[in-house]
Amino acid sequence: MDMNRFRDHLRAIRGPIGSLDRTDIALIGAIEKGLPLTPRPYAEIARGLGLSEQQVVDRLAALRSQGTIKRLGVVVRHRELGYRANGMVVWDVPDDRVAELGRSFSRYDFVTLCYRRPRQLPEWPYNLFCMIHGKSHDEVRARIGQLVQECGLQSVDHEVLFSRRRFKQCGARYHGSDAPQPAREAGYGT
Repeated sequence: MDMNRFRDHLRAIRGPIGSLDRTDIALIGAIEKGLPLTPRPYAEIARGLGLSEQQVVDRLAALRSQGTIKRLGVVVRHRELGYRANGMVVWDVPDDRVAELGRSFSRYDFVTLCYRRPRQLPEWPYNLFCMIHGKSHDEVRARIGQLVQECGLQSVDHEVLFSRRRFKQCGARYHGSDAPQPAREAGYGT
């Protein structure tokens, strides 16, 4: 691997970075395609790199604090778990209630994402979005009905946009041809 090319690539997508040594680069390479599905994934990565588990944890923390790694997250492949209906619910919520309703939505275990977006008037009046996964469209609609009833949203306009296709799901890629590509939007439709 060409360390200078890798550093240039990180600078281009993240801005100035601290000095990365070969171990940091190898560590990033080891985690970018996902953690091993074992009880102690950092210990397994450490064995592959000739480090201790604590060294892996400490190096990842340092890479996060310097901004080289923005975040660590989970990519869940919902379809493989039996969740075939994915509904993005868009709500036209009074602006002074967005934060309150966002907090309320986040308490439901079936709401997996919830965020505010600016309205795009006059075509798009919606300002609160939440994702609900279900095994069927009917299950998603029932959960939306639960939100409407329990959060007092009977008079709030909303639409549900069901996914029509799934794009490849993966985390950030830093090495070679797997380097980050421009993001594509999910295919939603009614």
